[in-house]
Amino acid sequence: MSSVPSPGLAHLLSHAERRLGLRMAAVLAEVSCSVEQWRVLSVSADGKGHPMTEIADQVLMPAPSLTKLVDRMVADNLVYRRPDRADRRRVLLHLTARGRTLHQRAAHRLLADQTRLLDAIDDHGDLVRLLARLTAALDQDPAHQDGDEGAEKILPVS
Repeated sequence: MSSVPSPGLAHLLSHAERRLGLRMAAVLAEVSCSVEQWRVLSVSADGKGHPMTEIADQVLMPAPSLTKLVDRMVADNLVYRRPDRADRRRVLLHLTARGRTLHQRAAHRLLADQTRLLDAIDDHGDLVRLLARLTAALDQDPAHQDGDEGAEKILPVS
């Protein structure tokens, strides 16, 4: 009987991200919102206005794709563009009243779904905290790590 190797961290995270993305898409579809729209709405929800370059970075989209998405969202009256008062060359993105309403409805549904999911695995905030720490560690400059500290360590999955 041969032993099957346990999947590595990258595989498990990729699989979880894909399944979570599909789950989010289904929840957001209930309020006629895509995952990409949700991400733009979420970044813009603070009311401060954000330049497109910052939004592209936050929503993990290339600038040309984001521009097309935002054009559709403007046409759907979810967001609007305004020149930056501090730098008239920059354009800032803001939510419309309709966009704010959609963001609130979607946020409520996503939070309820996230709560159900985390309750199902009996998580009390550990997963989010650990993923934030992992992201911070991955963002560190690998050139500053000594020896094998930066090497991926594959641990058996129980």
